[in-house]
Amino acid sequence: MNYQATQRISEARSILTELGFPPAQRNERSALAFLALLDLQPDMPWTAATTPLRGITEMMKFMSAHYDKNYAPNTRETVRRQTIHQFCVAGLATMNPDDPDRPTNSGKTVYQVNGIAWTLAKAYGTDAWSECLATYLERVGTLADHLERQRQLRRIPARLPNGTSVDLSPGGQNPLIKEIIQGFCPRFTPGGIVWYIGDADEKFAVYDERAFAHARINVPHHGKMPDVIVEHVEEPWLVVVEAVTSHGPIDSKRRAELDQLLQSPRLGLVYVTAFSDRATFRQYVADIAWETEVWIADSPDHLIHFDGSKFLGPYN
Repeated sequence: MNYQATQRISEARSILTELGFPPAQRNERSALAFLALLDLQPDMPWTAATTPLRGITEMMKFMSAHYDKNYAPNTRETVRRQTIHQFCVAGLATMNPDDPDRPTNSGKTVYQVNGIAWTLAKAYGTDAWSECLATYLERVGTLADHLERQRQLRRIPARLPNGTSVDLSPGGQNPLIKEIIQGFCPRFTPGGIVWYIGDADEKFAVYDERAFAHARINVPHHGKMPDVIVEHVEEPWLVVVEAVTSHGPIDSKRRAELDQLLQSPRLGLVYVTAFSDRATFRQYVADIAWETEVWIADSPDHLIHFDGSKFLGPYN
């Protein structure tokens, strides 16, 4: 690769950095993809940039022909998934602008740099760059901005027993946590006070610090907390719920950990393992600790009691 090619790649990486792309989308591969979308060869000025329609294979041929960069054919998906996809999410490029109804898995799929990104690229190295960059960031934003907006749109709203609501991040066990709050709590802890909800992204989505302090429970921020903790207002109990999707239930080891973590001279501990359905429950039934309860979201009116002298009560 000659000096001109190296310099042009460096400039493209600089632009992607200014646009707020993370390291994986401002590396050499991404810089070359950006140049391919602009049809910008090493000896051409930025003002010569154009906006051709190009598929991934055509982009890789451009990289080889003009920048002496030969990616193996099996890296095609890497270019698409780790560069071009993020370009589209961030608003830098558009997929199939010539035919928006084209199937996403079509072999004819093409991409094109958006008009405002093309204008910005043409301004690189000129006096207009700073103003064009500010305009781009104001109108389009960064990849982080777009991902955060998407994340917020996908958040899971859950209404607490006191009528307030909390938004949980998407994914993980959070859909089941919503079922626990809105399905289990009204049935088995009526009027209960939610002290804690763990979130897949934010460990302390709900955390009543004063309630824990009053119960003389010192919650370490590095401790392995359960998913939901609810005070049962009709009995001096804390109901501790684990939501099982991919991780295990409250087994004897986990129960011992929670006994130590949440021990209180004022409140007894009630343990519940929650599953979304019976199929998941069957996978873990042999591991569930005695003297605990099981709640299954698709049969919300029932509890499965694992022995002990009491039903839904502490065994201290």
